[in-house]
Amino acid sequence: MAQQPIEYADASPEVRAVYDDIKQSRNVPDVNNFWKYLARDPATLKRTWESVKEVMGPGAFDPLIKEMIYIAVSVTNGCGYCIASHTAAARKAGMTDAMFGEVMAITGMANETNRLANGYRVPIDAAFEK
Repeated sequence: MAQQPIEYADASPEVRAVYDDIKQSRNVPDVNNFWKYLARDPATLKRTWESVKEVMGPGAFDPLIKEMIYIAVSVTNGCGYCIASHTAAARKAGMTDAMFGEVMAITGMANETNRLANGYRVPIDAAFEK
């Protein structure tokens, strides 16, 4: 049997507290499906939200750069849901079509050269060890 999302109306107080924090932090009327499915396990929901909030919050990178990195990793891992949600977030943060194309080019190139380096078992240059 497929898992079902937990809607706000059906959520426990513990899950509602996380949903409320997500909605307030992101200024959205409802949480997206990712959180509704994680809510099947309230401890995982809370732990994941706290980590995402910390990592994707203010830091050395601006929000757009963080979203573009997230897209690149999501493409590499083949997560269609994450590609879609973080592309939408990046576009909201100002990502242009040209920027998206460049992220895809870099991601594709990095994956290709990573596989070549691994396949050829290229030793790391001494100059890179510092």
